Amino acid sequence: MKISELYQLFLDFPRITTDSRQDLKDSIFFGLQGDRFNGNSFAAEALEKGARYAVIDDPGMAVKKDCIRVENSLKTLQELAMYHRDSLRIPTLAITGSNGKTTTKELADEILSSRFNVTSTPGNLNNHIGVPLTLLRMNENTEIGIVEMGANHPGEIGFLCQIAKPDYGLITNVGEAHLEGFGSIEGVKKAKSELYEFIVGNGGLIFCNAGDPDLREMIAGLDVGMSWYGSGEESVISGEVLSSDPVLSFRLSFPETGDIDVTTGLVGAYNLENILSAVAVGLHFRIPPDEIGSSLQGWSTQNMRSQKIETDNNVLIMDAYNANPTSMTAALDNFKLQDHPQKVLILGDMLELGNIEKTAHQKVLNQIKEMDVSTTFLVGPVFSGLSLPGETRAFLSAKDLEKWLENNPLKNNLILLKASRGIGLERLKSVL
Repeated sequence: MKISELYQLFLDFPRITTDSRQDLKDSIFFGLQGDRFNGNSFAAEALEKGARYAVIDDPGMAVKKDCIRVENSLKTLQELAMYHRDSLRIPTLAITGSNGKTTTKELADEILSSRFNVTSTPGNLNNHIGVPLTLLRMNENTEIGIVEMGANHPGEIGFLCQIAKPDYGLITNVGEAHLEGFGSIEGVKKAKSELYEFIVGNGGLIFCNAGDPDLREMIAGLDVGMSWYGSGEESVISGEVLSSDPVLSFRLSFPETGDIDVTTGLVGAYNLENILSAVAVGLHFRIPPDEIGSSLQGWSTQNMRSQKIETDNNVLIMDAYNANPTSMTAALDNFKLQDHPQKVLILGDMLELGNIEKTAHQKVLNQIKEMDVSTTFLVGPVFSGLSLPGETRAFLSAKDLEKWLENNPLKNNLILLKASRGIGLERLKSVL
């Protein structure tokens, strides 16, 4: 079946699913194959549950007439998304970076939604599957699209740009993330720069932190439209932290209209740069400063990123969705500033660091030694294999620590939870 023919079916049934456990009524199901699963095997079940068609690439699974056989289901999904993107006459912003891209995406969505119908990446579906699914969620009512892009190998951002064709680009920062795939910080810069290169070729506009030397280096010499934010006379917005104990209060300074003070529900002074980038996006799309301030007032995320949670026993700073050396250092620096008589650290391994893994984790231990905390818990095989400071307890898994906390409950503490997503620290919430 040609993509143009499949697209006509999509116009009749504009819901794409890849998970047979979802609501499948009137959807088109794509059977995708992975290292540990074969979505083709769920095609019949998807049709029984209400899917109108099932796109598969395994001929042995074509058990019903509503199965559409293609050579490669994933490639077909991507081609369908590209075909759909070409039909959309809307501005689209692509956001990537080592840290803060999901929070920045959600902040930009919040600000723009005060005036526009926005469709953005749900959660962190930011890879070669998630980006097509995000585009296919956009419809005739969408006025602005926001696409988050993640990568752990060179070439991925460029490939995702070919699918999403963004008009605007924003790189939050570059740091020591996914070094297993990128090899070095220079490899990270080169990979993230693929977004800038596409925007230049597409005649679009880049939002850039004027105070970030890495981003300035990456953008030097590019012939492209610019919107600067942060420090510097050319910036459309700057700001300063007023307080971060524990939630973030800050002052936004608009060159033409003055200052606005805002208190969010976010934790961490490091989030100011994410906020300023989203404000720059809002200003470009002519959102008035007072509406931007109203959108940000009290705003918080619900995705385990810089999230303050009050339980019956403790106050948690839940930042357990992602971790790398850059974000870990920022989280610990912020925690050091918190004024609380009993502070506890629960830190988990940082994944995908390649040959700097041991060194990076040792640096975290060295940073902990300089902090005034009551107790430190470390989770994961990397931390557990290092020589630990005196009052530190180490556990191979979050499940092991969960069992220990059930028998040794913590009370009246301010607790930072920080780790890569694969460590699963969120399971500890129920015992804290």
